[in-house]
Amino acid sequence: MASEHLRDARVIFGARIIRLFSYGFLSIALFLYLSARGFSDQSIGLLLTLTLLGDAGISLLLTTHADRAGRKRTLLIGAALMIAAGIIFASTENYILLVLAGIIGVLSPSGNEIGPFLSVEQAALAQLIQDTNRTRILAWYNLVGSFATAVGAFAGGALAQFLQNHGWSALDSYRAVIFGYALLGGVLFALFLLLTPAVEIMRAPLADATNVLFGLTHSRNIVFQLATLFALDAFAGGFVVQSIVAYWFNVKFGLEPATLGAIFFGANLLAGISALSAARIAARIGLINTMVFTHLPSNILLILVPLMPTAWLAVTMLLIRFSISQMDVPTRQSYTLAVVQPNERSAASGVTTIARSLGASVAPALAGQMLALPLLFSAPFFLAGGLKIVYDLLLWRKFSALKPPEERAA
Repeated sequence: MASEHLRDARVIFGARIIRLFSYGFLSIALFLYLSARGFSDQSIGLLLTLTLLGDAGISLLLTTHADRAGRKRTLLIGAALMIAAGIIFASTENYILLVLAGIIGVLSPSGNEIGPFLSVEQAALAQLIQDTNRTRILAWYNLVGSFATAVGAFAGGALAQFLQNHGWSALDSYRAVIFGYALLGGVLFALFLLLTPAVEIMRAPLADATNVLFGLTHSRNIVFQLATLFALDAFAGGFVVQSIVAYWFNVKFGLEPATLGAIFFGANLLAGISALSAARIAARIGLINTMVFTHLPSNILLILVPLMPTAWLAVTMLLIRFSISQMDVPTRQSYTLAVVQPNERSAASGVTTIARSLGASVAPALAGQMLALPLLFSAPFFLAGGLKIVYDLLLWRKFSALKPPEERAA
């Protein structure tokens, strides 16, 4: 790898660390902050849904124009929107302004990747590295992100608890976390300024310029089928975004912010380790097999969480689930990049990522309605686990025969 390429890859990894730290930092406090503001569970769920819908729309706009407008410029715009969302959320209690900030800005209620960053960074990495290193590099990319989310969740929960223990109100302690999110967005912006022109696309005309949709031609059917399935998986996951799970543990078992931060610190560490091990497993049994056979048991464990009679049994189920739940992430990303045309990878990554954002955006509002009803308070876990099992079975049926190039060669 050329020195310029290596430098850009390091910047991308650094940006991933800062961004995922900030997402984890925010995720523990966000639902609790809005609740302390006096908003109902239903209103918060709707706000989170609109936030994710807005993110999908902004991501679609930015990622479909990134190659023409510039990848570096796109990443800088995303960081600026992240700063704006954090400042507005921390500064106002006006619900309409919060909705607008959530729709237009970049805000992660789940602790997971949102915005245009993932698609643009993956497209740049695929350009900077050799194909034979694709799954391994993406595994490390996900590993550092999971570790950063873990540390961020721990730091966010610990900061809120520290401030409350020293006389701050719950509302003010959570507001401090939101302001911290905006500051981290500024760090991200500064980091993206270091990228060189090597990350920009080496333009090549598509074979049939009259048959282009979202930058796709030959790979369009495959990408749209994958996007539909990924949207189903993300819709299921939207019922149990990290903010909602933290809130559920707080109400159900009375766990404090610092404890919740420690729990999700451990959970995201386990998720990161599982993502790294996915590359080795995929080398033996294949990408699709790794995606499905590790995801199925993790979904059963998710269903078991609310059935546990004590907090620590529920936490144990959650942690075991996290230890295998993310093996499908680098394999999913690698598979998508492998089975499409090389000059359609950026578009394929963008379309599938946005499909996941759209799928995830609907569920929090439904989960908020359920959380407000005692009889349905734990229903989000059951729905999420059940729908994810359906996704696994459909993915296996549709794509088990379509092998990536490295598996066909073997």
